[in-house]
Amino acid sequence: MSNTGTPPVAERIVYDDFQKVDIRVGTIVEAAVFPEARKPAYKLLIDFGPEIGLRKSSAQITRNYTTDELVGRQVAAVVNFPPRQIGPLMSEVLTLGFPDDAGEVMLIGPDRPVPNGGRLF
Repeated sequence: MSNTGTPPVAERIVYDDFQKVDIRVGTIVEAAVFPEARKPAYKLLIDFGPEIGLRKSSAQITRNYTTDELVGRQVAAVVNFPPRQIGPLMSEVLTLGFPDDAGEVMLIGPDRPVPNGGRLF
C-alpha cells in the first residue's frame, strides 16, 4: 500500500478476465442486523430480477447505513462467486462498495433506477 492508504493498481488483465466477474444490479428488499457476525454487519436480501432471483449477502456497512435506508436501494454485487458461510448465514453474493475517508464501506449502485439483474459493462 502507498502512504495514502490506497493500494497500488492491480496487475493488468485482458477484457476476457473482466468478463469472468459477473457484476449485477439488484434492489435490497430486506435488511436486518446480523448479531452473529464477528464484525458489525447487516444481513441483506437482494432482488436481482427474474433470471437470478433473490440472493442473500452479509455486508459490513453498519457505520454508514441504517437498515431502513437500505431497503429499496439499488446496489452492485458479484453474483458468480461461490457461496460463503458467514456464521449462520450462507452469503450468496458479494455486495460492492468503496472505502470512505475512514475506510468504511460506501455502497455503489446506479444513480437512477435500472432494471434488476442488469450486468455491469
